[in-house]
Amino acid sequence: MGLMRRIPPKHTETALSALLSLLPEHSSDLLSQVDQPLQVLCDMESGKEFILCEYNRDADSYRSPWSNKYHPPLEDAPQPSLELRKLEVEANEVFAVYRDQYYEGGISSVYMWEDENEGFVACFLIKKDGSKTGHGRRGYLQEGAWDAIHVIEVGPEEEEIVQYCLTSTVMLTLTTDNESSGSFNLSGSIRRQMSMKLSVSEGHLCNMGKMIEEMEGKLRNSLDQVYFGKTNEMVCTLRPPAELVQMKLPDA
Repeated sequence: MGLMRRIPPKHTETALSALLSLLPEHSSDLLSQVDQPLQVLCDMESGKEFILCEYNRDADSYRSPWSNKYHPPLEDAPQPSLELRKLEVEANEVFAVYRDQYYEGGISSVYMWEDENEGFVACFLIKKDGSKTGHGRRGYLQEGAWDAIHVIEVGPEEEEIVQYCLTSTVMLTLTTDNESSGSFNLSGSIRRQMSMKLSVSEGHLCNMGKMIEEMEGKLRNSLDQVYFGKTNEMVCTLRPPAELVQMKLPDA
């Protein structure tokens, strides 16, 4: 797991496949714990794209949050209860608005299922392609991908108070290849967790949305400071801007 956390997201699939070949007895643990860059499939019935992940997969089929059907079709596949499905539909509609406001495009999907503790689990996914050929409205990178995975475990209600446990992972890949900046690659992943006890007076969806919004703000700040801040510091140290070099030169 320590090795997988240090591998660039674009190489995760290849590395995971190699590990599964070496350690087949640990395949279930590896598949459940290693986050991979998100893939997308189109739901032909609704005409909308949805995100593929371990949380909406059964065998080799994936359930669409829009039509609630598996692609390709699968008999006796697990489905959320009617009440949870209603909440899932509402969550997908609300999260699509959140995604559009914060990310200016991209694809989002929300999946929910019951757990063994009389509660449920919700998975919120966002994929933003910022490359020249992607969905991004400002795509100018050779390659650019932001994959966000938010998994929330919702405990049973006790006196209108519920325990929420959020685990968030963000995978970032940036590649440039042009005359002004040259070839440059920056990629990595970051994972954080948080737990909160909140009143359900405003509803589960409101509580989960606040937690995801707060967590994404923290993750963006961490990425800005760790990845971009340190990279900028190293680049400016190794290749200082011409105006800075000129300032340090003694007067002729």
